[in-house]
Amino acid sequence: MQKFDHKKIEKKWRNNWEESKIYKAKEKPDPSKKYYILPQLPYPSGSGLHVGHAEGYTACDIFARYKRMSGFDVLQVIGWDSFGLPAENYAIKTNIHPRQSTDQAINNFREQIKSLGLSLDWDREVGSHNPDYYKFTQWFFLLMLERGLAYRKKQIVNWCDQDKTVLANEQVEDGLCERCGSEVELREMEQWYLKITDYAERLHTDLDKVDWPEETIKRQRDWIGKSEGAVVKFPLEGNLGEIKELEVFTTAHDTIYGVTFMAIAPEHKLIDQVLKQLENSKDVESFIKKARNKTELERQQNKDKSGLKLEGINAINPINGSKIPVFVADYVLVEYGSGAIMAVPGHDDRDYEFANKHDLEIKYLTKEQEYVSYSQEIKSNLEKYSIANSDEFDGLSFAEARPAILEKLTKSGTGYAKTAYKLRDWSVSRQRFWGAPIPVVYDPQGEIHPLKLEDLPVLLPDDVEFVPTGQSPLTYSAEFQKGVERKYGKGWKREVDTLDTFMCSSWYYLRYIDPHNENEFASKEALNTWMPVDFYIGGPEHVNGHLLYSRFFTKVLFDAGYIKFDEPFIFHRHQGLIHGEDGRKMSKRWGNVINPLDVIEKYGADTTRMYEMFMGPLEQDKSWNDNAVQGVRRFLQRVNDFSKVKFSDKGLSNNMHKLISRITKSTEEMRFNVAIADFMKQLNIFEDNKESVSLEDWKAYLLLLAPYAPFLTEEIWSNIDSNGSIHLQRWPSFDSKLLFEEEVTIAIQVNGKLRDTLNLSSGTGQADVEAKALALKSIQKHIAEKPIRKVIYVQDKILNIVT
Repeated sequence: MQKFDHKKIEKKWRNNWEESKIYKAKEKPDPSKKYYILPQLPYPSGSGLHVGHAEGYTACDIFARYKRMSGFDVLQVIGWDSFGLPAENYAIKTNIHPRQSTDQAINNFREQIKSLGLSLDWDREVGSHNPDYYKFTQWFFLLMLERGLAYRKKQIVNWCDQDKTVLANEQVEDGLCERCGSEVELREMEQWYLKITDYAERLHTDLDKVDWPEETIKRQRDWIGKSEGAVVKFPLEGNLGEIKELEVFTTAHDTIYGVTFMAIAPEHKLIDQVLKQLENSKDVESFIKKARNKTELERQQNKDKSGLKLEGINAINPINGSKIPVFVADYVLVEYGSGAIMAVPGHDDRDYEFANKHDLEIKYLTKEQEYVSYSQEIKSNLEKYSIANSDEFDGLSFAEARPAILEKLTKSGTGYAKTAYKLRDWSVSRQRFWGAPIPVVYDPQGEIHPLKLEDLPVLLPDDVEFVPTGQSPLTYSAEFQKGVERKYGKGWKREVDTLDTFMCSSWYYLRYIDPHNENEFASKEALNTWMPVDFYIGGPEHVNGHLLYSRFFTKVLFDAGYIKFDEPFIFHRHQGLIHGEDGRKMSKRWGNVINPLDVIEKYGADTTRMYEMFMGPLEQDKSWNDNAVQGVRRFLQRVNDFSKVKFSDKGLSNNMHKLISRITKSTEEMRFNVAIADFMKQLNIFEDNKESVSLEDWKAYLLLLAPYAPFLTEEIWSNIDSNGSIHLQRWPSFDSKLLFEEEVTIAIQVNGKLRDTLNLSSGTGQADVEAKALALKSIQKHIAEKPIRKVIYVQDKILNIVT
C-alpha cells in the first residue's frame, strides 16, 4: 500500500488543533478532577530541541492525553527560562541584544516543540525575561525582604572569573562553574542572600510527603546535610582580644579526648585579631595569600596537606584542660560550620594525614590502640567499640560514652547539643545584565529602601555595555539610574546587581495557572484550584538547585498565607539520558548527536515519539538505534494500512478487553515501552485474523494508541467517526470478568521435570492445584515415599513439587 504522508497529516492536524484550541485548559476545573502535569521549564537555547527534550515532553504529553481522555481536567503548559548567562555571553560575542536573541530562540524553540504534537495550552505560555513576569520575580524578592528572609552581607562567595559573577553553592560542581566549567575562586564580596537555612528542617523532613525517586530524595537530603552533634567551646590561652574561644560544631564530640590540634580556615576572623601578635606573622600572611589563590576544590582535596602553626597561640581542651596548638589550614572552609575544627588524627583521615606531615601527636581512643575511622566505622558501630584514653569514660562503649561526654560538657558550660545543616543561605546577587533587577534603592547614607508594588517592574535599560568587568553592567547605565534622584532626592541610587535566574524558575509553575493577572502572581482561587502540580518531569541535575529552591518558595508562600499547600511537586520523575548509537553521551566531539527535528522530518513526529518511548524504561539511560526507529515507522505504516480493511459489525472482543486492561495499567504506571510492545503484538493478532476484527475493536485500539501517536490516529479516526477529535473521546473501558481464560492448562512437574498436566479454571489457587496434582497416579509414582521439601506454584502455568 501507499506510504502515508506524515508531513501532510501533521501540518493538517497541527493547524486544526491550534485553531480549535482543543487543548485549552478550563479556567475553573472540577477540583476532584483537576490534573496539573508539567515538564521542567526549558532554557530556550539557540541550538533548539534535542532528543532529551523530546523524551521528557513526549512522556509528559502521553500522560496528559491519557488523563484528559480519562475524564480529567488537564492543565499542560510550557514556558521559557529565558534570563541567564548564555544569552548575555552571546551578546558579548555578536553585539546582539539578549532580548533580541532570546526572542528569536524562543520563536524557534516554540515551532520545534509544536512539531512534536504536544497537547499544550499555548494561551498560558510565559517567559521569565518578559516584564509582566519578572515584575513578580521582583515581588517575591520584596516578600522575602518583608519577612526577614532577604539580607545583604559581606561574605566569602564563589566567584567565576570567566563569567565575572558570583555563583550559589548549588551552581558549583566539584569546584567548577556548572555553566562554563572554569575553576571557582573564593572572594569576599557584599551580596544579597535569602535565608533558606531558616527552612532547612522542613525542607529535610517534608521530603516524606512527596513521591519522588528514592535517589533524588537522598541527594537532596544529603545536600541539606542534617546532622546531630554538639557545639564545643575551646578557650584560647591568654588575652588575645574580642575572640576568646574557638567554637566548633562536631558530630563526633565523643572523640574530644583525642584532639591534638585545632585548625581554622584562612578566612577565620581570629587571624585578623591575632596576626600582629604571632611570632610567625609574616609566614602566616604569606600562607593566607596562597590559600586564597586556590580553588575550593584544591583546598578540599588538600593534596599537599598544607597548613601553618599559629606560633604563640594555644587552645585549651575544655574536657581535660590540655593545651592544643592552633593551625591555619586551607582544607578548612570558612563557610562550613564555624570555620574551625577540632582535629582528631587517631580517627579522621584528613587529620591523620595532616598530623603525620606536621609531626603532631596522634591519640587513639579505642582499646585496639590503632587507627579506626570514626565516620566510616565507629559512627555506625557505636556499640561495638569501647572507648579508651578518655578518663572516667574508659571502658564504656561509644554509644554509652557519647551522651555522657556531652552531659559533662553541658554542665561545665563548654558545650551543648545542636542539630546542624550543611545547607547555606542562597546567594542571589549576580553581576550581570540579563536578569531581573533587584527592586531596592539606596539613600545617600547607604540605607536600603524596598520599592512598592506600584513601582514594579524595575525595567532593564537598553544603554548597556555587555562586556563583563566584575561589576554589574547596570552600574554604567545612565538610563537605569535616571529618575531615581528625581523621585527620591539627590544621592539616591538603584541596586545594580540582578537576581540569580533560579529566582525566576522557582515560581513559574504558579504563574501558569493565572498568567495574565496584572495585580498578583496568581489569584488565591486559581492557586488553590490547580496546585499542587500532580505530575512533574525533568532531569535529576536540578535536585539541589531548582527543586530545592521551588520547595523553599512554596513554604514561604504557605507561611505568608497565600496558599494552602507547602509542597509544589507531589509526584516527580526523571527521564534517562539518550546516548548516541555508539553508546557514548551525545557530543559534537564524538559526532554522534541526533537532532530530533531530522528524525521528525524523515520519519514523522509519531515515529519519533513512539521510538523514544519504546527504547526502554523512561527513567533509564538508553542508546539510539536508527534501525529501531525505522521499525517503529514500519509499525505505524501497518496501522495506517490496516485501517483500510473491511471490519465486522461484531462487538468488542474478549481479546480487546485484555488489551485495554494492559495498556491502561502500563500507561498509568508510565511503562510506555511495555504498552508499545503490546500495541505491536495486538496488530500482529489483527493482521492474522482480519476477517474477525470488528469496528469496535479497531476504534478501541486507535483510542488506546492516540496519546502515543496523536497525528496518525487523528487522521484515521476522522475517516471512521464523525463525533469530533479522537483526543476528546473517552478512554476505552474493559469488563474485568472477561480478562481471564475460562480454562487453563497447568504443567505439573516433579523436581523440575514435566510429569503430567491439569486443565483447571483460570485463577485456581495453589492449595486446590496442589491437592489435585498429588492425587494423580503419575505424580504419586515419581514422589513415592520421598518427603516433599517445597512446592513452587506459578499462577495458571506451573506447579513444581520438589522432593
